[in-house]
Amino acid sequence: MTVSRKTEKAKILQQLSKIQNNVKRLQQQLKDVKPTPEFVDKLKEMMEEVENAINAFKEEQRQIYEQLLKEERTAINELSLFERKVELWALGSSIAEKVSKLPSARVSVGKTLENHLPEEVVEFERFLQRTGGRQGGWDDYDHQNFLKVWTKHKGRLPYVDEALEYLCGRTKEDIEQHDKWYQEFLILQKRKKESIKKWKEKQQQGKEGNLKEKEKSGKMLKEEWLQHEEAQKQKAEERKRQQAAIEAWKKQKAIAFAMENASQLKLEKEKEKKQQKEHQRQCHMKLLLERYTLQKKEKEELEKLEKEKREEAEKEERKRIAAEEITKFQESDLHKLKLRSLQKQAKEVEKQEKEKRLAKLRVKVEAGVTGDRTRLCRPAEGWEERAREVAATASQPLLRIPRRATPAWRQGL
Repeated sequence: MTVSRKTEKAKILQQLSKIQNNVKRLQQQLKDVKPTPEFVDKLKEMMEEVENAINAFKEEQRQIYEQLLKEERTAINELSLFERKVELWALGSSIAEKVSKLPSARVSVGKTLENHLPEEVVEFERFLQRTGGRQGGWDDYDHQNFLKVWTKHKGRLPYVDEALEYLCGRTKEDIEQHDKWYQEFLILQKRKKESIKKWKEKQQQGKEGNLKEKEKSGKMLKEEWLQHEEAQKQKAEERKRQQAAIEAWKKQKAIAFAMENASQLKLEKEKEKKQQKEHQRQCHMKLLLERYTLQKKEKEELEKLEKEKREEAEKEERKRIAAEEITKFQESDLHKLKLRSLQKQAKEVEKQEKEKRLAKLRVKVEAGVTGDRTRLCRPAEGWEERAREVAATASQPLLRIPRRATPAWRQGL
């Protein structure tokens, strides 16, 4: 990702530096203006080259920006779908069906899919939303057992009896309905894959067509450049011939000055007329150049205003989408709070019922026994028996002194 960004940045800087160099060349040419048709043609060519480079750069950046916007919208849509799936898993299958049937969610998802995905992909995604995802509303364990039996029998009807043994709690009608759903799922999935394949082939053909068009335009530019070079050569040869003719004319003039004195005045008048025409033509070209510069400036201002309007509209659209997402999250939070309050109330009711049961048990087991406090100060019967035995042994004489036995390993030491 970082390498691609650096490459793109270097490419953009290279294009901008090229445009900047062309603009500087044009500015240097404008500092030394020459009233000749060749100079005006050269200025025109340089201006067209700079304008084409700027327009190409703008068009390329606009396409990149539109592609990024499309990818951003696709990512936002995918994230919203994944978030809703996680919420559905957390809240259970019954709540998932209710959320999937909400009209606002269905309309927003349908619009985004219709705008950015092929028709077969849209149909497949709507089918999944309508029928409970890639498992048809079943949990993963039941769906995997169904697929195992279905694959074993290759979708033939005798597999239903065997599937009933693996799917506890599912009826024959449920399995047949799930079979119909799975067959439709396979058909739509196949259409989706074929549509994506066709779309990729179409994109590849478009890229090849663009490459051919670029090669064709390059050839045309090369031919135009060759034609321009040939025209310049012809003009140079024409100037040489004119110069040679002038030199011959001067020689003839030196030889026959007297004879051409009268015609000299006429030539001077014609020269003055030519100069006036040339001056008028230069003024006209200057006006055209100023008009062209003014039109270009107005065009750039209009493009800038349109870009600002487009960015403002896109900003408003993003705000609207964010507001819708916040509303969805608030509704989800309210639903969770309601669910928690209901659970808390259920726990309190269960606690009260438990207290009632315990109170009833205490009433049943309670026994009426009277206490005798004097018994606490009297010795127990066991203690009295022990005292009697101690007294009997104390009255008899001591015949031997008890001692510990000697271990076997110490005997004889």
